[in-house]
Amino acid sequence: MTPQEIKQAIQGMKDYFNRSTRPLQEEHSTFAPGEGLYTVAQQVAHTAQTIEWFFGAAFSENWRMDFEGMDKEARAVTSLNEARAWFEKAIDQALCVAEAHDAAEWASTFPPNPIMGEVPRTAVMAACVDHTAHHRGALTVYERLLGLTPPMPYMDM
Repeated sequence: MTPQEIKQAIQGMKDYFNRSTRPLQEEHSTFAPGEGLYTVAQQVAHTAQTIEWFFGAAFSENWRMDFEGMDKEARAVTSLNEARAWFEKAIDQALCVAEAHDAAEWASTFPPNPIMGEVPRTAVMAACVDHTAHHRGALTVYERLLGLTPPMPYMDM
């Protein structure tokens, strides 16, 4: 993938996520379908955090492995507006990382690591898209539980 293709994929991922979660408003921030589950705000925060995590490790020697600490960070978010701002910041950072490296750098493989293995660095894009799709799907279930109608994620209708 070229940096431009990665940027387009990031933009598509952002658009799908934002469109899917558009019915959710600040008053839904603390809704969770069960005890111990992420709230709406925490779902969005976790999604943002994971985008940062993948793109932060794309050209680093280290993966942040403090999953308990990362969970605490996501669970500390109580405002959907705050979580959405984090998501936008994570997207902006990912776009910067995409642009900062050429196609050869993106095609280079990760050194041995416990997360992605020795695959091309472009694999973070597919991982982010999959992870973000998972959480936008979960959030559409939250929308249904709140009596909201999730929109079609791939286009405005």
